[in-house]
Amino acid sequence: MNYKLIAVIMVTLTFFFQTFIKWLEMKSAAGKIPENVADVYDGPSYQKWLRYYKETTRLAFVRHLLSYLAVYLILGPDVYAWIVYWLSPANEYLTALTVIGANMIVGLLLSVPCDYVGTMVVEQKYGFNKTTKKTFILDQIKSTLITLVMMGGLCCLFIWLHKMLGNWLIPVFTGIVFLMMLLLLILYPVLSRAFNKFEPLPEGELRERLCRLLNENNCTVGEIKVMDGSRRSTRANAYFSGFGRTKTIVLYDTLLEQMSSDEIVAVFAHEMGHNKHKDNLKVQGLSLINLLVMVLLAWALVSVPEIYSCFGFDRINYGFALYLLQTVCLSFLTPFLGLPVAALSRHFEYRADHFAKEQGLGGAMVSALKAVARNSFMCLSPHPLVVKLTYGHPTVSQRIAALEADEEPKGFGRK
Repeated sequence: MNYKLIAVIMVTLTFFFQTFIKWLEMKSAAGKIPENVADVYDGPSYQKWLRYYKETTRLAFVRHLLSYLAVYLILGPDVYAWIVYWLSPANEYLTALTVIGANMIVGLLLSVPCDYVGTMVVEQKYGFNKTTKKTFILDQIKSTLITLVMMGGLCCLFIWLHKMLGNWLIPVFTGIVFLMMLLLLILYPVLSRAFNKFEPLPEGELRERLCRLLNENNCTVGEIKVMDGSRRSTRANAYFSGFGRTKTIVLYDTLLEQMSSDEIVAVFAHEMGHNKHKDNLKVQGLSLINLLVMVLLAWALVSVPEIYSCFGFDRINYGFALYLLQTVCLSFLTPFLGLPVAALSRHFEYRADHFAKEQGLGGAMVSALKAVARNSFMCLSPHPLVVKLTYGHPTVSQRIAALEADEEPKGFGRK
């Protein structure tokens, strides 16, 4: 069987699908803005947003084309098999790490220039960027090292378990990786300090209002922190992280600068809504199913030695199996695997908004959503199909419509 041809066909189908999504995103620029968000941009701001949106979507499309060109150039001439042959690593672990390292280098050569243009040119041009060149370089180094350690470590663990357990690898590796994902969620408040600085929210009226809201809803958190988001961007955000004693509510400093006290409390209540309904844990439960599918695919890839001869290898290469899993299999299946997760996530956002409304903050939540949209230059009229297939959040217009309605959100089918 010609596994290379199968892989190229899968990559090509994925390319056309993602190109279609990109085309819909570019087409969205001409969409009519819904009436309930028509006041987000005034005339000059709308024209500025339009220029920004066209530049960012064009850049995303260029990145998209370059990434798939790289895939075809790697799969066609058997580049990674040639690198392994040239370097001649001593064992299966080093052979796998060689492919992982080579693929990371290719990824960096593609992503860093696009990231630099996106952050230091486009974002800078429209006043969003606060990242210095030094911070940009350090972020790239840190994220690369973390990714290399995690990917290399997981691949080596997979090889060891596969040799030790055979087919029992599937449940054992799935369980180990899932526990690691939960551990990362617990440790996220600590790990995130490698990229940002966090300070306690100062004493005052805002902190008193937030603590009172927590007490009224029997919600306990370890800390309320302010993150130096302005170090990199003018965009505002807030989130819950960690579990138990590490549970932390994080407010971007830009959120405190750009919003009124009522709007900040409304955003805070929204995040509380996620915490109250244990949305993160529910998403993790669904992720466990996707993780099991990934491990099954990885096991299938290393169970057919003939695959690797089609790509120039003389034996199974676990690093190349990881490459095929990520670039070919998961990219092809993501539109299907991601649909239930995206639908569930959108439902959670509606429900968290409704929780803020129950606290008497519906109007402030509407105002906060408009402020976030305005300050982040959000697209207010994305194509409905793109929303269904790729958005983890409803559109701003949809969320405001739900807040202004009387009923509580139910199910996943809200339009």
